Amino acid sequence: MQITFLGTSSGVPTRIRNVSGVALRLPQRAEFWLFDCGEGTQHQILRSDIKISQLTRIFITHMHGDHIFGLMGLLASCGLAGNVQRIDIYGPPDLDDYLKACRRYSQTHFSYPIKVHTVRPGIVFEDKEFTVSCELLKHRVPAFGYRVAEKDRPGHFDVQRASALGIPPGPIYGRLKQGEVIVLPDGQRVNGADLCGPTQVGRKLAYCTDTIFCEAAVSLAQDADVLIHEATFAHQDAELAYQRLHSTSTMAAQVALAAQVQQLIMTHFSPRYAPGNEVEVKDLLAEARAIFPRTELASDFWTYSIPRRELAALSKI
Repeated sequence: MQITFLGTSSGVPTRIRNVSGVALRLPQRAEFWLFDCGEGTQHQILRSDIKISQLTRIFITHMHGDHIFGLMGLLASCGLAGNVQRIDIYGPPDLDDYLKACRRYSQTHFSYPIKVHTVRPGIVFEDKEFTVSCELLKHRVPAFGYRVAEKDRPGHFDVQRASALGIPPGPIYGRLKQGEVIVLPDGQRVNGADLCGPTQVGRKLAYCTDTIFCEAAVSLAQDADVLIHEATFAHQDAELAYQRLHSTSTMAAQVALAAQVQQLIMTHFSPRYAPGNEVEVKDLLAEARAIFPRTELASDFWTYSIPRRELAALSKI
């Protein structure tokens, strides 16, 4: 699982930061999922090494323009390119009406199927490898945070040891890898768990924007490997954060600390903290690290690979 930041500014783009967009790359499936789609997101994708043809799912947090104004353009381009099989889109109740209006007034016709899923708190998608859930955050309009949980995988199956026990190759190996206990023709009982290495613990990612500090964000981020959280304002501008229902750097850090995450990555920075100003984004990093040391700043086109944690490490948390 790899995260690529396509836009890390709030409200409007700047010379170095586009508005919101985060790609979650799943190399094992040759696909990627997109979280939010601000204006210019498709241009950001083209400037990266991400392949638009691998886009399969889009998760929208809320209906503010800096999170959705790039959506229709991206979908139209995918249709013209003709190399997308299907896209499922998840988001607030007004999202479907918005896309229908855009298609009607622009007379845009897609050459591939699109399915819009209206989300509500709880599980919004699940398959054999992943579960995606959402919670309602605290913003001026309905805004949802998302949690992506990779399911645990069986450990590496020791083929040589199985062969030494006289177990013939075939479907039986699959059953053993799943931890089943089987009885061989000679009456020998074999526990599949004894032939597998440590379980590969599934990784967890939480994405929370836009929101002020709230318990729903803590719940979504609980024990996550990575929390991506907005930090629109510096701590000194907390009054603005409360007025506009956005987070400060310290609020993001407090969520990470309360949720016991492994890594906090802050994004969605106000343009007022551009380089050369009295307060810069690097100052927000210092504020957050004073509360939660394992904090990083997102920048456009930065890619972060989510590491796996060993079971032994998990037991110490």
